[in-house]
Amino acid sequence: MLLDTYAWVEFFRGTKKGEMVKEILKSQCFTCAISLAELNEWCHREKLRSHKYLKMVKELSIIIVPDEAIYELAGRINFLQKKRVKGWGMVDSLILTTAKIYGLTIVTGDKHFKNIKNVVMM
Repeated sequence: MLLDTYAWVEFFRGTKKGEMVKEILKSQCFTCAISLAELNEWCHREKLRSHKYLKMVKELSIIIVPDEAIYELAGRINFLQKKRVKGWGMVDSLILTTAKIYGLTIVTGDKHFKNIKNVVMM
């Protein structure tokens, strides 16, 4: 499973959706490195100590750093998805591409991923 930023935020907030993530974390999970930047931004916005939260993500999941193949495919996916999904962004494309290349299922509640194959909506 590839946990996106939305999933981590719900986990850290301790919400009902976050409980789902807690269960998922009992098995091997992955996080795209770009989610670390989004989580860092979330921590600053919420006035939280980002180091603590980012450390937890790194301890509880395997971080996947995008390579050239991911970046190249993400550009094409981004072009196509922007035509289909309002508000779709490059970060969404990088996460989707990472999941596709690694054969992972994305766990999210982000409405941009609704109706996409291999996505578990929270």
